[in-house]
Amino acid sequence: MHTIAILKEPDNENRVCFTPEAVQRMVSTMNTQVLVEERIGVRAGFSDKEYKEAGAVIASTADLYKNADILFSINPIYKGQELTGTKKFVGIYNMAFHPQRLNVYKKPDVSVFSLDMVPRTTKAQSMDVLSSMASISGYKAMIKAAEIYGSVIPMFTTAAGTLRPATVLVLGAGVAGLQAIATAKRLGAVVEAFDVRTAAGEEVRSLGAKFIEVEGSIENETAGGYAVEQTDDYMKKQKALLNEHISRASIVISTANIPGRKAPMLIDASTVENMAPGSVIVDLASEQGGNCELTQDERMIDHQGVKIVGSSYLSNQMPFASTRMLSNNYLSFYKHMMGLNGDTDSDPIMKGCKVIENGQVVHPALLKN
Repeated sequence: MHTIAILKEPDNENRVCFTPEAVQRMVSTMNTQVLVEERIGVRAGFSDKEYKEAGAVIASTADLYKNADILFSINPIYKGQELTGTKKFVGIYNMAFHPQRLNVYKKPDVSVFSLDMVPRTTKAQSMDVLSSMASISGYKAMIKAAEIYGSVIPMFTTAAGTLRPATVLVLGAGVAGLQAIATAKRLGAVVEAFDVRTAAGEEVRSLGAKFIEVEGSIENETAGGYAVEQTDDYMKKQKALLNEHISRASIVISTANIPGRKAPMLIDASTVENMAPGSVIVDLASEQGGNCELTQDERMIDHQGVKIVGSSYLSNQMPFASTRMLSNNYLSFYKHMMGLNGDTDSDPIMKGCKVIENGQVVHPALLKN
């Protein structure tokens, strides 16, 4: 029998990685003992009673680190507590951008799997935490922008006159961007979108938005659907065209990111100053520097009347929905891991997200750290 632990997240995290329903499935069909900390799911809408009824055992933090074989969390919770026996940590650690997070796990008998590095393949789709959370974040970004924006989103025609619809510009047409586009269209906005990947244009147009295209982009089919760095000449053309569209936009939602690298700068301060007062920017790339020069991570600021929201984790503001999606991702990963009977070296999914093995960094993208 395997014993797993679900670690309690920090105070600023409302999500949890397993629902009571997922716990029940692990206990009843996967020969697993599940240990959880007290009040682990309260902020996501799940009580200790539900976890206990599902078969989980409420335990102290020390007992979790002592008795569990695999320790699950969303955030990098482990701070160097004493461990007993072989341990596997599973979470969403973003160690490519935060390499300092590796250090605490460099201990004998400790292995780490970071789910943000799961290969984006068909077989691994059910484990893709980034897509799950990006979908929620893209939706919430548009809802949040609509709340902050000082006017209506659709056209309003009344006896007192007509209000024009808001113009929404989405930068980056990945999972988050496409969900933001779809939400903005449902709300009645006029929607435009930009992405360096020309292939994204078809998806943007299928949602009823206008695609802004800059010729000369570099694309890489092995980039897993992400953008890649562009030439200086392309960046100059991109900046000129985007400045024109940003200055006319009521709402800008920026989602452009490159794994493990600083987010591309798409909106400089002078461009923000050309926007009309009352406009809104929601920057989902804020954790990795942001797409806007003025973005401050996890803060909303006002710059000459333009509100700028920096948050890479808007999914955290919808914890009930986010937890359900994450739980399915984590459960799928755990089932896959158990099906390998300990042989994680030959499996491409496990190799793709294994960052540390027995205290040694093994992922090629992190070996320089």
